[in-house]
Amino acid sequence: MRSPRPAHGGRLLAAAAQYGIPSERWLDLSTGLNPLPWPVPPLGPEVWARLPEPDDGLFGAARRYYGAETLLPVAGSQAAIQALPQLRPRGRVGVLTPAYAEHAHGWERAGHTVVPLAAGAIETTLPTLDTLVLVNPNNPTGQCFERAQLLAWHERLTARGAWLVVDEAFMDVTPGESLAAESARPGLIVLRSLGKFFGLAGARVGFVLAEQGLLARLDDLLGPWTVAGPAREVARRALLDRDWQEQARLRLCRAQARLAGLLSDARLTSTGGTALFQWIRTNQAESIAKALARQGILVRCFEQPASLRFGLPGSEAEWQRLAEALAAEPVRRAG
Repeated sequence: MRSPRPAHGGRLLAAAAQYGIPSERWLDLSTGLNPLPWPVPPLGPEVWARLPEPDDGLFGAARRYYGAETLLPVAGSQAAIQALPQLRPRGRVGVLTPAYAEHAHGWERAGHTVVPLAAGAIETTLPTLDTLVLVNPNNPTGQCFERAQLLAWHERLTARGAWLVVDEAFMDVTPGESLAAESARPGLIVLRSLGKFFGLAGARVGFVLAEQGLLARLDDLLGPWTVAGPAREVARRALLDRDWQEQARLRLCRAQARLAGLLSDARLTSTGGTALFQWIRTNQAESIAKALARQGILVRCFEQPASLRFGLPGSEAEWQRLAEALAAEPVRRAG
C-alpha cells in the first residue's frame, strides 16, 4: 500500500481557514526560505512569448555558480526527487531520517525498499545499499556531513555500481562544503535549488549535477521545456548576481545567530539548524505550534521526532512580532 503524500510547510491558506485569521495577517516561518529573496526585475515580453531555449545562458550561469561540469535544469529539485528512482532497478535505498520526506516517498512509490537510517547507522549499513540518499545540510535537523566522509562513502558505493544522492538545497550559504565540483563522478548525484537561499521557491527551478550519461537519461524521462522561460531568465540573472549573493550570505549568518538567541531567550534552545532555520526538539511541539498559530505565526511542526522548525523573519517588525509572541503567556505555558 502506497504511503500518503508527505506534509510540507507553507500551507498558509489552510492555516488561515483553520484559525480564522486572514492570510495577509500571518507571519509564515514554516518554510525555511530566505525572507528577503533575490529581487526579480521586470521581464521582457519575449520570455513569455517564446518556448524556452537551451542556449539562453542558463547553463553557463549555473556552471559558474556551482562549479560543476555537467548539470540539468529541472522544475525544482522536487522534479528530480520524483524522477531519479525510475532510473534505477528496484533495490535497497538508505534514506537519512528525519529528513525531507519526499525522498523516501519518491523511492518507495517507484517500488524500492526504503531503509530509514540514523546518521550513525550509515557506515555499517552501506554495504547492503544500492542507493544512499542524504540531505546536506539536513532538513530539518541541520546536521552536516563532511566532504571527505561523503566522498569516501561514494567511493565504496560506486565500486559496486551503487549511487550516492546528496540533496544540497540548503548549501548555498556554505558553498565550500558542496560536492558540486565532484558531481561528474559516476554514481554521484547532487541536487540544488533556487528556492531556499535565493528565496525563489515559486519559480520552481532546480538543478541536477551528475555525469552526462545519467543526465541524458533523466532529460529523456522528463521531456522538453521542464523549466518555463521566465523562470529560466530569473534563475540566470540570480545566479550571476555575485554581489547580492555575498551580501545575502552575511545577512543570513547574522539572522541565524539572532534567531537562535531569540528562541533561547524563550527557553526553546536550538537542537540544530542552518542559516535559514532553527530546529528545536521538544515534547511540547504541537502545543507550542498551536499557541503561535493562534497569534498568526506559522511554524513547521513535526511528529517524529516531536519538534519545531522556525524560519527567519524578514523585517524588523516581523522580528519584534515573533519576540512578543514567544514571550506571550500561552506560548510560555505550552513550553
